[in-house]
Amino acid sequence: MRFPISMTMGLAGYILRNKLNPPAPWQRNLVSKSGSSNPFRILHEKHRHGTKRTPHPMINKRFPLVLMLEPLHACNLTCTGCGRIREYETTISKRLSLEQCLGAVDECRAPIVSICGGEPFLYPQLAELTNELIKRNKHIYLCTNGMFLRKKLHEYTPNKQLYFNVHLDGLEKTHDLAVEREGVFKEAIEGIKLAKSKGFRVCTNTTVYKETDMKEIWELYEFLEQFDLDGHMIAPAYGYSAVNDREIFLTRDDIHEKFKDIDAMASRFKLNSTPVYLDFLKGERNLPCTAWGNPTYNVEGWKGPCYLITDAHYKTFEEFMTQTDWESYGHGNDPRCEHCMTHCGYEPSAALGIDSKPTDSFTMLRWMLR
Repeated sequence: MRFPISMTMGLAGYILRNKLNPPAPWQRNLVSKSGSSNPFRILHEKHRHGTKRTPHPMINKRFPLVLMLEPLHACNLTCTGCGRIREYETTISKRLSLEQCLGAVDECRAPIVSICGGEPFLYPQLAELTNELIKRNKHIYLCTNGMFLRKKLHEYTPNKQLYFNVHLDGLEKTHDLAVEREGVFKEAIEGIKLAKSKGFRVCTNTTVYKETDMKEIWELYEFLEQFDLDGHMIAPAYGYSAVNDREIFLTRDDIHEKFKDIDAMASRFKLNSTPVYLDFLKGERNLPCTAWGNPTYNVEGWKGPCYLITDAHYKTFEEFMTQTDWESYGHGNDPRCEHCMTHCGYEPSAALGIDSKPTDSFTMLRWMLR
């Protein structure tokens, strides 16, 4: 993701320190030999034929970059492609206490916190949580559908460490269809306009589905230029098992096709996705999944293995890091991962310099300065 230079330098220092000296307690592998926590595990072709598989380049240097913090899963919308309100239907009324949220932040020590859900603005202590995170010098992406921005904005103070991340999946007709309610696009835009007028930092988050017209996303970004937003996140949809409409999701080949011209979009608009990750979406990089880089904490605990797949919940972050059978997941290991190219699993790989090229440092610097 694109950040201010001071934040980028801080993140670069954090990554370098942890790569050189990764926290030892998180590198232990305590998965039972009698069986993996992943019942879907399959084996690479090399492994089947008796050749030892190449180990994951960061398997013993695990540390988090972004904490995906879900104080609750309740939402005011029923978006077609959202798995949360379906996966956690039985616990939809539960929410974390402020103390639990801050405990998770302190436990994993990630420099960036993405507050998601559900709809975070339904969490009564959201403003207090945000203030506490700023005191801890965390950078915050508050992910929202935008419906409560105008109503709740007075509870917040503009801060360079706080971004409102508003979800928009297209222009008005398309977006309202995706969220299954008319008027959501207009309300989100009104919230964006007010937030920017008050001096807040605002970015957008867009999910690309099989029926997404990339020309419309271009038109969406052109429309949003008038508000001088602080960036756009974009990523392909993942095929949640909890979502019945499977035809909306993309295969790996579909993703390569959708993102083949993403460079033109990136040169025109402020995309928060790194150039390395965009190369991966185009099929020009071979990145492994580093899901521990974006761990998720919610009402059930630490969600393993990732934001998208749930095979277990752990009480502590150390248990999550050490008891998840990381080598069982990712492309080529688990059929549920075959077509996943989402940022929560692969942006950490890009940030960590996996499959790097000699020109990457210059490319990343140019991207940040731009």
